[in-house]
Amino acid sequence: MKTRDRILLSSLELFNERGERNVTTNHIAAHLAISPGNLYYHFRNKSDIIYEIFLEYEKLVDFYLEIPENRPLTLDDLTFYLESVFDGLWSYRFFHRDLEYLLDSDRRLREDYREFTNRCLAAINRIYEKLAEAGIIYLQPEDLRSAMSLNVWLIITNWMAYLKTARASEGDGSLSLTHLKQAIYQVLTLEIPYLTPEYRERVMILREKYRPELQEQKRGVALVAGDRH
Repeated sequence: MKTRDRILLSSLELFNERGERNVTTNHIAAHLAISPGNLYYHFRNKSDIIYEIFLEYEKLVDFYLEIPENRPLTLDDLTFYLESVFDGLWSYRFFHRDLEYLLDSDRRLREDYREFTNRCLAAINRIYEKLAEAGIIYLQPEDLRSAMSLNVWLIITNWMAYLKTARASEGDGSLSLTHLKQAIYQVLTLEIPYLTPEYRERVMILREKYRPELQEQKRGVALVAGDRH
């Protein structure tokens, strides 16, 4: 593996484990057993590393959200989209843990992320359109479909922040991919009113696979109750 690729891979690992703000270029160089000068030969600073990691994440999500135009969508497709997007989010979880800070820190990243968001919203909108064509959900007006797409995107991109607050006393180390994928339960819940009778039971069964554990629900209720006092 080329040094440049090793730097990106190790940086991603360290950012995910420790948080981006707790990792310096010196930490990355030491982790790789290379000199800081060698690292700076490939990247001018940490912002450049983060930006390159984002470009890889962007490509991954774009690939996951590719929509077949030559056949109807199926429930397996819907499951693939949801599972894959959260797999990708987990692999690059540092990014959504500190999204606002990262976007404020780099204009390039802020502009590219805006375009990335618009592209993802368009893809989600198209997925709902194709699900309607397949008879899985009822066809919705464009404004409602766009609102549904935005709600789904908000759940996906903010679920990590919710988990951080709901599990604040346990630290980031307690979070897992399983916890992250519980957001799929919320996404499928949004779709319930629009499911056709033929697919409703099947989607409800699928939804149960991602139901948050009872203790997770109790933690959320306790958090809300605590805020009231």
